[in-house]
Amino acid sequence: MRIVDLKIADIAFGGKGVARENGKAVFVPYTIEGETVSVEIVREKKQFAEAELVDVKESSPHRVTPECPYFGRCGGCAYQHIDYEHQLAIKWRQVRDVLQRIGKLKDIPMRPIIPSPKQYGYRSRITVHAQDGVIGFFRRDSHRLIDIERCPISRDEVNRALAELRAQPQVRDGHYTLRASSRPRVFSQTNDAVANALRDLVDNLVGPDQELLIDAYCGAGFFAKALLDKFERVIGIDWDRFAIEAARQNATAKESYIAGDVDLAFGQLRSIAPGFRSEETTLLVDPPATGLSAAMRKAIVDLAPATLIYVSCNPATLARDLKELQGKFTINSVTPLDMFPQTAEIEVAVQLHA
Repeated sequence: MRIVDLKIADIAFGGKGVARENGKAVFVPYTIEGETVSVEIVREKKQFAEAELVDVKESSPHRVTPECPYFGRCGGCAYQHIDYEHQLAIKWRQVRDVLQRIGKLKDIPMRPIIPSPKQYGYRSRITVHAQDGVIGFFRRDSHRLIDIERCPISRDEVNRALAELRAQPQVRDGHYTLRASSRPRVFSQTNDAVANALRDLVDNLVGPDQELLIDAYCGAGFFAKALLDKFERVIGIDWDRFAIEAARQNATAKESYIAGDVDLAFGQLRSIAPGFRSEETTLLVDPPATGLSAAMRKAIVDLAPATLIYVSCNPATLARDLKELQGKFTINSVTPLDMFPQTAEIEVAVQLHA
């Protein structure tokens, strides 16, 4: 392995700094654009190389001391060495750049990123792993575990649950999800404050006095129930039958929740929603990280609802999907949200009109 000095030019989506050596991109974790660093090249491919940080020769003014003793070894966080305001700037730029590069979008109506009120102690849920007496998270780029006594980005209640697990005389190998509350065991965002900000944002993006809301990937109705006053009818669809059961528990007469394959149900929308009229319909999609399937993208283009709200946890698949949807829809706004401070994850909400 060889050691070279490089100038970091940018931060790639995923959190690694990008430098160039003889025209080849070199990815270096835990660096900041503008820094001069010594790195050890650990993997060399035809198009790029990967390196590990050896020393920071010229430090960025945005570099700070990480609060977590495991940072750099644990695979969870990527940005604890960067001050929070600059983390936000990096994430905003990454969303814009990936929409331009993958989505081929121009003149993107970017809005300011919505920050997290808490930069640490915000996670209401974590999953730790136990193996051979070690309890913790996976090491970066590895399937080996690092023993974790406390996670600084998690809430105190979660860390108490972790301490209780670690105090047990014998912990069986496996995965353990630790929660800050005993809420229903269905998917929910792990940063309550930013989840509420996202819900309020979606509420502001949707106009009043509308006919039909279709909430695809609705979960337990997080968005649908917040938007009830704006619609005559609400239809939620999700594959998770436990989430659908939770949504149905306190449903009003105007709400219908369907457990099943979202693609299949959406393809049968005209039978599910008698009297469906695209010009009086808002579609809200909040798909998993894989984004929308090709079938779902085609169905959305064919049905052309008047308003489309796309909530994404993966800007790359969002960009792919918007590239296809922009033939039928106009993008009104793109709003990033920092749901996961200190990590490379980014949430984005996009408003489109047919």
